[in-house]
Amino acid sequence: MTAPFKIRRVSMGRMAAWAVLILFIVISLFPLYWMLRTALSNNRSLFADPDSWLPVDFTWGGFKRVLGLSSVAEAQAEGGSGASLQFWLYLRNSVIVSTSITIGQVFFSAMAAYSFSRLQWRGRNAVFFLFLTALMVPPIFTLLPNFVLVKNLGLLNTFAGIILPFFFMTPFAVFFLRQFFLGISREVEEAAIIDGASHLRIFFRIIMPMSSAPVATLAILTFINAWNEYFWPLLVAQNDNVRVLTVALGVFRSQTPQGSPDWAGLMAAALVSAIPIVVLFMIFGRRVVNSIGFSGIK
Repeated sequence: MTAPFKIRRVSMGRMAAWAVLILFIVISLFPLYWMLRTALSNNRSLFADPDSWLPVDFTWGGFKRVLGLSSVAEAQAEGGSGASLQFWLYLRNSVIVSTSITIGQVFFSAMAAYSFSRLQWRGRNAVFFLFLTALMVPPIFTLLPNFVLVKNLGLLNTFAGIILPFFFMTPFAVFFLRQFFLGISREVEEAAIIDGASHLRIFFRIIMPMSSAPVATLAILTFINAWNEYFWPLLVAQNDNVRVLTVALGVFRSQTPQGSPDWAGLMAAALVSAIPIVVLFMIFGRRVVNSIGFSGIK
């Protein structure tokens, strides 16, 4: 005879916690839903029923305009501006810029963090403290000097001009990796030194493989920041060949020959541009979670 089925009682506290969690999820996802609702609406009919929770006069026209699949006449018929958005070109530019910044910043920040955490040299802590003071300097203060430097180097309207100010180490990235490197046991490193390994080999063969989780976390954060960067690319890159997606969306919004922005097309472009970030989190999300509780050698 089988044992009677036991009903698991759920406490009121657990139910309240789940209710609050679901509420926060709904609040967080609601802007994304509203963007999708707007993107699937006919831009000409959108203002006729602005409070509707469902797409107004459902159409895929917003996505077609963004991806270049509709003609000027079709775009204007659905309330679009008829202006062209070279989405694939701008997407390519954003991928190039964000990937280059991520590779350079993570690599050089890791090397600096290794120097500040594992190597012994005179004045190390003082230099690190001075380096961290850069965190207190607002980025707007360095904008003009960087622009003058890039202009004097003849790098305006080039990928190099957009990438270089962010390519090397940043105080946050160095601090983030240094805190993790400090928690790694020195036993394996000392054993490698006894076997004749150089610091460069220890860095690439021991420290970096053991730090894959925090490095992946830093890479994701760096990629997102670079992907969302707007003001600096707007300042130094006016040419379509190097214009990134965030700047292109701003230009697309301002092109309103019919008197109002193409909100449906703009929301469709914003949703499509978010796909790389979503894919990034789907691939490396577990590493980000693991890096939060990972420390030292397990």
